[in-house]
This record gives sequence, C-alpha cells and structure tokens, in this order.
Amino acid sequence: MNSGKRTSNSHLREWVYAADSGIHGTGLFAVKAIQESEYIGTYWGPEARRNGTYVLWVYDEGDEDNAVGRSGRNLLRYLNHRCPGNTAFDGFDLYALQDIEPGEELTFDYLESEFD
Repeated sequence: MNSGKRTSNSHLREWVYAADSGIHGTGLFAVKAIQESEYIGTYWGPEARRNGTYVLWVYDEGDEDNAVGRSGRNLLRYLNHRCPGNTAFDGFDLYALQDIEPGEELTFDYLESEFD
C-alpha cells in the first residue's frame, strides 16, 4: 500500500478542498498555507486502460509507450490546468512549485501528449 502517502480524502481534506473554480468547473483549493516543494498528496485510483475524465498518465520523457494511468478517485482529480501551474507531479505524487496561500486554487500544467 502507500504507507505515509496522502491518498484518502480524509487525509487530503487537511490540505485541500474542492469548490467552484474560476478556471473551469470544480477546482482544488488549499486549506492552509503550503510551502514550496512540500508534498501535498498522491493521485489515487484504479489503473486506467484508456484516456478519459480524471485520468492522469505518468511516463518517463520519451517513453510514452510505457505510460501508466490512474483514474482519479480522490480530491486531486479536481486539479485544473494552468500554465505555469503552482504544483507538479513527480510520478503520482503532487508537490508545490511555489508557496500557496490558504484559499488559493492549486493548478498544474497538463503537458499535452498523445493521450490528450
């Protein structure tokens, strides 16, 4: 399992919440101040077989043939796109790219690929 990882909504709610977004539909917002480089949570859900809503694909640069996808089931599925974003994924783990204030929307660059 993901020991020490924030995958469940009950653990993520101490850090983030979902609400109406000025960017698009529902967004993800900071509950408290998050420091640059701080771990926020892990995108969690069943393995995806094809692209769809809330699917996050992870792969090494230049190795899209071996991409692994997850169909998001936790709050992190509400992240909206912004370029540049204020968060980024390392694998399925989400980190702050800069200091984020309480109430600020968390975003990340979707990085277009063949899966889009």
